[in-house]
Amino acid sequence: MTEKREEKRRFNRILYSATAELSSGGKTESCQVIDLSLKGCLLKLPKGWSSKESKHHTLLVNLSDECEIEMELVLTYLNDDQGGFYCDQIGLESISQLKRLIELNLGDSQLLERDLDALAHAS
Repeated sequence: MTEKREEKRRFNRILYSATAELSSGGKTESCQVIDLSLKGCLLKLPKGWSSKESKHHTLLVNLSDECEIEMELVLTYLNDDQGGFYCDQIGLESISQLKRLIELNLGDSQLLERDLDALAHAS
């Protein structure tokens, strides 16, 4: 018999494959975005990458020549070459771009509104 694992996520994640730059302590490395949400992301990290949990990182995702998302992140877990990150800070322009990207990928504005409501009430 298998146990059913309860989903604890309060934010919709979108699969978004893109190359990005992850910076920390003056060092910048290329990584691969696996998914994004209003509250964090999952990244495929380069071989040998390591960090202390709760250390701040900056993620830069270029959507186009004129459009990018920059997020201040905190590592929440590391599993082999994948890292889960919590979005600690994001600027107004970046959150607008991320919101639009999520809206386009979800295809349902009510799901996005639910995420925004959850973000506003997150403690």
